[in-house]
Amino acid sequence: MARARATSFSTTTLAIFILCMSLIGQSYGQLKQGFYSGRCGTNNVEQIIYGIVANAFETDKTIVAALLRMQFHDCAVRGCDASILLDVTGSEKTGPSNGSVRGYELIDAIKARLEQLCPGVVSCADIIVIATRVSVVLAQGKWYNVETGRRDGYISSAKEAESSLPSPKIPVSDAVKLFGHWGLSADDFVLLLGGGHTVGIIHCSKFLDRLYNYQNTGKEDPSMNKNTLWSFRQTCPKSGSNNFVFADQTPGSVLKVDNGYYKAITQGQGVLEIDQRIASHSLTMNTVNRLDYKVGDFDYQFGGAMVKLGRVGVLTGTQGQVRKNCRRNNY
Repeated sequence: MARARATSFSTTTLAIFILCMSLIGQSYGQLKQGFYSGRCGTNNVEQIIYGIVANAFETDKTIVAALLRMQFHDCAVRGCDASILLDVTGSEKTGPSNGSVRGYELIDAIKARLEQLCPGVVSCADIIVIATRVSVVLAQGKWYNVETGRRDGYISSAKEAESSLPSPKIPVSDAVKLFGHWGLSADDFVLLLGGGHTVGIIHCSKFLDRLYNYQNTGKEDPSMNKNTLWSFRQTCPKSGSNNFVFADQTPGSVLKVDNGYYKAITQGQGVLEIDQRIASHSLTMNTVNRLDYKVGDFDYQFGGAMVKLGRVGVLTGTQGQVRKNCRRNNY
């Protein structure tokens, strides 16, 4: 009973915090905090989204990783315009790189509720960003103030997704250059990779070569921790399987948005090749080490990187549309 009261108090306090923060008018270009204040009658858009995501989180804690992945995969292709949500011929979601993206039904549920309350007001692109922030907070991550005012794009292409999304085997220097093209720093890259992977899972097929045939040598990746190698081989046989492992190998850190990922990769427990390489590359290793040992740095800096990600290629003002259904264009 005491735990239930504590949970209720925490939820109520957070809801009040959402109400207060969504009325703030700080802006970045045409994006601003509290963009929807007064635009949905007396309804608080961010609080409504919080409630729906919180209900989903109660039954599926992995929705956090799903939404983080969705936001990144949306913003990486044509910018943060909800193009990943469209169900058109040859859409982004049909591309191989987006095969594991999920959470579409949750976005649909949020959109349907908001359309009941204030039709044609809240964009699908903003729903993704707000819902992702809510999930991060629910997974014990630090609160960050989202900017809103995005509009939705018209075009979604699997071909563009495949050419835009980075491979798990991308060299660190190429990844840093790619993020730089989006206006993001090397630190942002490390923060976003760690934030997404601290709550994620990775299927065996994505890293099987590191266990048995790294760079066609017939051996394991020598940078992998030996105990981790043994554990992964128990889960991922050489013949292949549909099994998965947690991207964050730090005990007690799984499904929490914290710095456990960095603690793992500094000990050779990275799952994907890119995970392990950022721990030793000159462009990223200092950031990884700092996020590992300096208490609180990740908590306070991850949100800032997410806000910067949310600015990539946005449509605002009269650009794009505000879809009535996130899966379909209005025309």
